[in-house]
Amino acid sequence: MQRLFDIVFSGLALLLFTPFLIPVAVLLKLTGEGEIFFSQNRIGRNGEIFKLLKFATMLKDSPNIGNGTVTLHNDPRILPMGHLLRNTKINELPQLLNIFLGDMSIIGPRPQAKRSFDAYSESAKKSIIKVRPGLSGVGSIAFRNEEAMIHANNSPDIFYDNIVMPFKGSLEEWYVSNQSLKVYFAMIILTVVAVVNPSSKLMWNLFKDIPRPPKELQEWV
Repeated sequence: MQRLFDIVFSGLALLLFTPFLIPVAVLLKLTGEGEIFFSQNRIGRNGEIFKLLKFATMLKDSPNIGNGTVTLHNDPRILPMGHLLRNTKINELPQLLNIFLGDMSIIGPRPQAKRSFDAYSESAKKSIIKVRPGLSGVGSIAFRNEEAMIHANNSPDIFYDNIVMPFKGSLEEWYVSNQSLKVYFAMIILTVVAVVNPSSKLMWNLFKDIPRPPKELQEWV
């Protein structure tokens, strides 16, 4: 049933947003490096690799520059239009095509590049690849301020690998264990709430059994 809703929702969204996305594509073509889309290998269901699509918001060679796949707040690799697209999450909308084609779901664990996926615990890795990765989900909602959070730390790579990813993995494991249509629709609503009100704590109040953040993350999530 979730796959059916994914097809319906992503198909309708593609029809609805396409007239709006065309001007975004034109502006990207005329600014920055002239690239419209960014495509990157991500780990999906059953550990299979797929090409994730985004609007291009960073320098083409950004994975090989600076912090690699770890993005900081006001990262110098972000292009002129990038901040707006990233803050509004418009840069993620091309993934509607990934969803329609079956690579992803509307809701699920956020698909990671290998470097980030490797920072998960072994149990989280085994759990996460059981389901399709998502455009949004419990990890995305909890870590909506991830770039600012990592930027505020003096050792961003260590903080990311030892604090952020282990906790994010526990959240994604919770989702896989509790996957249902009820959770699916709740996470869609909570995603909208998080975009409108990034400081909302509604998810934590709605699901009492979600893993609670360690002390290092409490002020952020």
